[in-house]
Amino acid sequence: MKRVFAAATVGGRPVVHDPATGLTHLSPLRVHAGRHVLEEDAVACWPSISPADLDVAVPVSVCWSPIVRCNLACPHCLDDKSVPEAGTGERMRIAGILAASGVLGVDISGGEPLLLRDLPDLARRLASGGIAVSTTTNGWHLARRASELVGAVDAIRVSLDGPDPARHDAWRGRDSFARAVDGIRAAVEAGLRIQIQTVLMRSTWDSAQEMVDLAATLGAGGVTFLQMLPLGEGAALAREQMLTDAEAATTIAALRIPPGVSVRLRTREAAEGFTVVRADGQAWRNTDRAHRIAAFRPLRRPADLYLSGRRDGFA
Repeated sequence: MKRVFAAATVGGRPVVHDPATGLTHLSPLRVHAGRHVLEEDAVACWPSISPADLDVAVPVSVCWSPIVRCNLACPHCLDDKSVPEAGTGERMRIAGILAASGVLGVDISGGEPLLLRDLPDLARRLASGGIAVSTTTNGWHLARRASELVGAVDAIRVSLDGPDPARHDAWRGRDSFARAVDGIRAAVEAGLRIQIQTVLMRSTWDSAQEMVDLAATLGAGGVTFLQMLPLGEGAALAREQMLTDAEAATTIAALRIPPGVSVRLRTREAAEGFTVVRADGQAWRNTDRAHRIAAFRPLRRPADLYLSGRRDGFA
């Protein structure tokens, strides 16, 4: 599959950022900065590199959560529901700052970003700065909005916490599995690249193989297994649900990967230093091996994203 990636030269090394997996790869090719249509299978063969190992002034990628509202109430949600939500004009202003910042990837999250009428416009504003754009969604409204996201976002990450209605809906609510699966099918039919995202917990890790098999069945390009972060409402579940990074790695290493499906594990250690821009325009960073998140400044100009010697992290 040919699709959009974002490229830059960092410390003399050409790198390419994948908006679906969130990985950054060392490119064997010299590519100019900006958006490029590349063959996915070729990029997947290039070695990945941790943002922490790149000498960058700004993060390689950020998560932007311009909305707090959500139609679901997941008990493991890491978003801060107390943050005030900016209006349409302020959202576009922040999109413009991110577009000018030099980051390679922005994942528009939430809350539930598909509740935003201006989501396609925000994505296009980001892309105008050479950014590869993804959005993370619970999938409830994806079937309805898939067609208008074509040409606006470069990848869609759909959250699934179980391979069937019983296990998924236990976490995300009645009918949420059926709505997400319908959305994935509609998005795949529209030509959008889908990445399933699953939060690894003690209640879900034994279904990891079934999640990978489901991705293959639905035509999704891959699965990202996210180590649970003890943030937001999820902090209350941390003691009973969190796996160690070593346990997670052992689980993923044992999977049988079907052809055409990529699998990635995002550990808590790798999430250390990752930057999140929340709905009030404040920039935050994961700290303490992603066991905490701290605000560091309002986003008023591109320089407000500067790492200033801090390590960068993975989404």
